[in-house]
Amino acid sequence: MSISIRQVENAADFRVFFEFPWQLYRDDPNWVPPLLSMRREQLDREKGAAWSYMKGEFFVAYRDDQPVGTIAAFINHRHNEFHDERVGWFGVFEVYDDAEAARALLAAACDWVRAQGYDTIRGPQSFTTHEETGLLVDGFTRPVMLMPYNKPYYERLVLGADFAPVMDAYSFYMSRERAINDGLYDRLKRVTAAVMKRNKVKVRAIDPKNLKRDFALFKDLYNAAWEKNWGFVPMTERELDALIASLGQFFDPHLAFFGYVDDQPAGFVLGIPDFNEVLLKSYPKPGTPELLTLIKALYHWKLRPTITWARVPLLGVKPEYRQKGVDAVLYFHSMDAMIQHGYQHNDSGWILSANQAMVSIASGFGSDIYKTHRWYEKALT
Repeated sequence: MSISIRQVENAADFRVFFEFPWQLYRDDPNWVPPLLSMRREQLDREKGAAWSYMKGEFFVAYRDDQPVGTIAAFINHRHNEFHDERVGWFGVFEVYDDAEAARALLAAACDWVRAQGYDTIRGPQSFTTHEETGLLVDGFTRPVMLMPYNKPYYERLVLGADFAPVMDAYSFYMSRERAINDGLYDRLKRVTAAVMKRNKVKVRAIDPKNLKRDFALFKDLYNAAWEKNWGFVPMTERELDALIASLGQFFDPHLAFFGYVDDQPAGFVLGIPDFNEVLLKSYPKPGTPELLTLIKALYHWKLRPTITWARVPLLGVKPEYRQKGVDAVLYFHSMDAMIQHGYQHNDSGWILSANQAMVSIASGFGSDIYKTHRWYEKALT
């Protein structure tokens, strides 16, 4: 039974592409299904914020007329302009443990990117660094909110298609129990107070009554702080609006802070409750009305709370303030808020392996690497 690759061209094709993960992961207890509306918006080339500066196509692999995998190939024009590269990307890569299907899907993505006139393909990423990015290669446990998850065999399939690793990112874990019982929290509190006094660092929480203003400040700091990060592309106004709309559904204002030096905004940290714990229990799936899913989610979120994890997806400090301990101060305030508000587990990720300063801070705060995500690329000669 040979493999065939079909480009998504109509509503029926898109439905197969859209629903395939529920088929692939139906017996995997770690996979967390997304809300249907969020997945639909991410894939909608008319409504998705990132699609305003991207172009791309979706493909499905079939074996004997049965879907066995999916992939997207796309060009991120802002990435290429910002980094002066000629790179295409692959993402939404899902496949059974089928080397022939994986090679065919990746070859289809390569062919499409090459046909657009680009000389390198990189991934996986769906679809920017502000979203799910990287292939999970270590730590195959339930993912936290906005982090990708995949089967352990994916790396073997990607390497088998002649892709080479290009960059790693780490997720760090810290438990509330360890922070308190080891005396780590008290030591870090004293050190943080000393750093704040010596370097005139002040911290304020995000203002729930002025979220639009504070998210605009967050965007400015984020773009300035992350400008030199590998793969980073500045966030657009439309992406900021989409972020506010998305985070507004489960945002906890206790977990977001701004850092100031001499009363000038210097950095930020943004933590979020791990809504994946709720999604796993409410389990969105095609054929189930989303309203019913949301009612179940509300029960597990508000009426019988199940969220015990929080995640710090974003922390950044402007380059001119990086020698003043602002990043460590913000990291501590994030840890403190999670402890004070009852979170039992903390994920800080992702942190690029090349960012040794932040790796050292996370390790110094007693956190351990518990997941690794990796990107791959291939020359299209």
